[in-house]
Amino acid sequence: MTANATLSPPRRRRPASWGNPLTYGLALAVAAVSIVPVLYVIIGGFRTTPQIVANPAGLPDPWVFDNYARVLTQSGFWTQAFNSAVIALGTTLGVVLLGVCAAFVLARYTFRGREVLYTFFTLGLLFPAGAAILPLYLMLRDMNLINSYFAVMLPQIAFALPLTIVILRPFLSAIPRELEDAAAIDGTGRLGFLWRIMLPLSRPALVTVGILAFVASWNAFLLPLLVLGDASLHTLPLGVQNFSSQYTSDTAGILAFTSLAMLPALLFFTFAEKQIVGGLQGAVKG
Repeated sequence: MTANATLSPPRRRRPASWGNPLTYGLALAVAAVSIVPVLYVIIGGFRTTPQIVANPAGLPDPWVFDNYARVLTQSGFWTQAFNSAVIALGTTLGVVLLGVCAAFVLARYTFRGREVLYTFFTLGLLFPAGAAILPLYLMLRDMNLINSYFAVMLPQIAFALPLTIVILRPFLSAIPRELEDAAAIDGTGRLGFLWRIMLPLSRPALVTVGILAFVASWNAFLLPLLVLGDASLHTLPLGVQNFSSQYTSDTAGILAFTSLAMLPALLFFTFAEKQIVGGLQGAVKG
């Protein structure tokens, strides 16, 4: 057989498919609706109030940095940023730890009523947090937790657990039983297996639930407004409201304060985007 006979005919390359133009149009429209307001707030902080009044949709001319400098030099801003960080980090830690423990039991243990318990957690996704504000406030008051970090962290952990368990359980269930059996032969207990093997393999899901819990806690407004009457414990969302009430005519300053308040959430989503997408995809596949 000759060399020419063994060669297969060259395949034609398929032309690149760009999909339905309507799909791209809708995607661009959604992106514009999400991004344009954020850009407007950030750029608006580099303008003066007269510039905004004269041309609301214009660009800074000239660029003004005094608004951001004025916000950053206020001691109240850094106090509120510290409060937001403590509450958000505490909430994230509690959500991840309790969520892993609950999801591990629901994924790796077999017992009567397991699916009923899991369904009970998933029903928590349908329960709006706003509907529980009044009884929640009364319960926190009776527990003497009003005007404390725990008055915000504990309810936020409770309301974040359903979504956390829904995301983590498929990851923990997908890990082969053979790995657990091999770890048991080597003398590793269930907790050791969870810590050494399951958690590293579930890193995308852990990052996903952590980021979602942090951002939700950082942006929370209604619960801190009701339970944090002490101004020294106010978070940044409450700081935005206070600044807006105090400087009602300073539109540019309000935009600068709002931009700095939402900056950490934007950075978290930007740097952890792939991890979040991977964690959600794994939860859907599971």
